[in-house]
Amino acid sequence: MNDERIIRELIEGWAAAVRRQDLNGILAHHAAGIVMFDVPPPVVLRGLDAYRESWGPFFKAFSGGGTFEIADLEVTASDSVAFATALLRCETAPSNPASSEPQLRLTVGLRKVDDSWIVVPEHHSCPQ
Repeated sequence: MNDERIIRELIEGWAAAVRRQDLNGILAHHAAGIVMFDVPPPVVLRGLDAYRESWGPFFKAFSGGGTFEIADLEVTASDSVAFATALLRCETAPSNPASSEPQLRLTVGLRKVDDSWIVVPEHHSCPQ
């Protein structure tokens, strides 16, 4: 399997873990020193512990259901580093998937360590 496909599956797996509210699945493949730039404050989180803590409020907002879907995922990879960009549909209430467009942007940087890809920076943004 080529690296682009592996990374695509890693990111799709991350999104599936978010939908299941599976914290271990979300944290898998993230570096201990991850830096995440997020939409809600705090806008920058440093380290896996801070990244882990950020999911509690997110899960609370999604307690009544919602949508978290990746769209237009593009991956570029070399032998040791890669980046991926995507659009993200993130809604805190159940909705009709055909009725809404992605409204967030996702950029992920990855590094290959011991033949495994890990997320080093993760960036979420909202165009306004």
